[in-house]
Amino acid sequence: MAVPDLAHKSCGIKLLEGVGLVDKEGTPLSGWSRSADLASFDCVDEETWTGISRQQDSLDEQDAAYIGELIKSVQMVTDVMEVLVKRVIMAESETAMEKEKVTLGQEEIKRKAFQIENMSMKLEEMESFALATNNILNEMRQRVEDLVEETSRQRQRAAENEQELSRVKQDFESLKSYVSSLISVRETLLSSEQQFQTIERLFERLVAKSTQLEGEKKQKEDEVQKLMEENVRLTALLDKKEAQLLAMNEQCKVMALSSSNI
Repeated sequence: MAVPDLAHKSCGIKLLEGVGLVDKEGTPLSGWSRSADLASFDCVDEETWTGISRQQDSLDEQDAAYIGELIKSVQMVTDVMEVLVKRVIMAESETAMEKEKVTLGQEEIKRKAFQIENMSMKLEEMESFALATNNILNEMRQRVEDLVEETSRQRQRAAENEQELSRVKQDFESLKSYVSSLISVRETLLSSEQQFQTIERLFERLVAKSTQLEGEKKQKEDEVQKLMEENVRLTALLDKKEAQLLAMNEQCKVMALSSSNI
């Protein structure tokens, strides 16, 4: 807000950057008093009377009294004007602040109206959502009932599993006893390891002997096969000789019969 020339010249009010309006004594606008004691305007300050006293040597008493009254009146008018100017400036400042508050209030009303409209739309959306939620709740209620039935079946299966677990525990105890027996057998086997090593060496010898006998058996079988083949050849030769002998015998008989007939 600009300071009028009259206020600046007569009252010493000026605008300082970063501070705002200040009076001639340097008091900012926020420190100005809203009320003024007009009775205090009847007295003239000490500086004014000092100036008058300096001029009393050249003026007579009547002129001095007149000038004193005149200065007193001017000073009072100046002080009253300063108070009035301050009140006007403060009123203008308050008016500007109130206008700004009214503008902010109108903007706030517009924002609230927009928010109310948005809330109405959201309320409609929430009603639609509530209907959809009701359907979902019905579905969830049905699912809960299904889950209750499934839970009942699971409890029954849990009882059956508990019985099976009891049987498994019994089998485990039996297996534990069997493992203990195996451990005892293992200890016995470990104590007989030397005997097993001896048996293993004997078995290796037996395998070697069996291999040797298998070789000899194969050789004997080959020899027997050769003898059988030779036997077959000799049998065939014998049969041939017998056939020849039989033929010669028949021939001899024929010749003998022929000789007897002659």
